[in-house]
Amino acid sequence: MPRLRRDETTSVRFTLNGEAVSRRADPRMLLSDFLRHECGATGTHVGCEHGVCGACTIRIDGTMARACLTLAVQVEGAEIETVEGLAPEPGRLSVLQDAFRRHHALQCGFCTAGILMSLDTLFSDEPEADEVRIRDVLGGHLCRCTGYEPIVRAALDAVSRLRSGKTNV
Repeated sequence: MPRLRRDETTSVRFTLNGEAVSRRADPRMLLSDFLRHECGATGTHVGCEHGVCGACTIRIDGTMARACLTLAVQVEGAEIETVEGLAPEPGRLSVLQDAFRRHHALQCGFCTAGILMSLDTLFSDEPEADEVRIRDVLGGHLCRCTGYEPIVRAALDAVSRLRSGKTNV
């Protein structure tokens, strides 16, 4: 593979929340920065830049990933989902987002996007997730405001509504 000069960029093509994206990126640009600054997906927050806080959690080809640990050039041809893609349509919240609103499960909101992405993935993969499993997934996220209890209540409410088929918000 030929080496790129420091000032060279490379083409990156992928799907972001169902829309085709084609942009140029520095080979060392983090996906979190690329999503925010090049694609306008500012819901992907950058907290620790070490993969610890979970604020930058997204899905790459259906699997949770930390955008701060991924280079933009690594997602060539991938399907990327961010918090902006959770709402079923503009102006309408998903069941999980609505539960967060109703249970006051956010304060400053910095960690919320990553938590929503992780819980949405959990509920897709494990529709019968219980409180223990929810708390396990939340262990990968740092929230300095809520104390986690409202988040757990919102998640339990959302999973209950999803199980019962009550998806209208």
